[in-house]
Amino acid sequence: MQRLRIKTRHQSAKVNGSVATLLENIVGGRNPLKCPAGAKLYSQGDPASSMYFIRTGKVKVTVASARGKTAGLALLGPRDFFGEGCLVGKHPIRTNTATSLEPSRIFRIGKRAMLQAFHAQPHFAETFLTAVLARNVNLEEDLCDQIFNHSEKRLARVLLKLSRFGPHDKVANVTVPRMDQGTLAEIVGTTRSRINVFMTKFRTLGLIQYHKGGKDIIIMAEALTNSILRE
Repeated sequence: MQRLRIKTRHQSAKVNGSVATLLENIVGGRNPLKCPAGAKLYSQGDPASSMYFIRTGKVKVTVASARGKTAGLALLGPRDFFGEGCLVGKHPIRTNTATSLEPSRIFRIGKRAMLQAFHAQPHFAETFLTAVLARNVNLEEDLCDQIFNHSEKRLARVLLKLSRFGPHDKVANVTVPRMDQGTLAEIVGTTRSRINVFMTKFRTLGLIQYHKGGKDIIIMAEALTNSILRE
């Protein structure tokens, strides 16, 4: 499963790189956004009239139940897109909430501009469809992870995903900004106290290190991967 997951990410990176180039050729209906950390791109229940593509930064996608309980659906980084549900139906409504986790540069592309690009550029439509399918594969893998794996292993996979955001997309020791433990708990599907216990354990085992007074985390990706595969 781990080898398949890494291969899928390589394919997704290549496809989304092509999507980024094609998106830059859309003149009308494309707005570059500079989002600070914690900015809401859209909220669950809002009218959906545009989709988004991440150039730099990270975005979390969450969904809330009728009782107010929130669950993390996805953790997205550079070359990922989201909000594509706007392309379905005449008056689509957002089924989730998207929030930036750090300062991010994002393209917002209007629904009409996307549909026009599909008709005018068949290659764009084909590349975009491939990107959609690659992302669905990743979402299915994440869903299986939630169903079959315990929370400690899910946290390890989230940290590995963070280490692979960027042009390298390979197993390497990577320094990333430290993420709030409440956000990690939301994504993993556990409590903040459990995240604290697991992060302390990972640090004791040498799977992560804190850097710059705890502001950054060095993810020892190869060691963390090996710890998952040994289970």
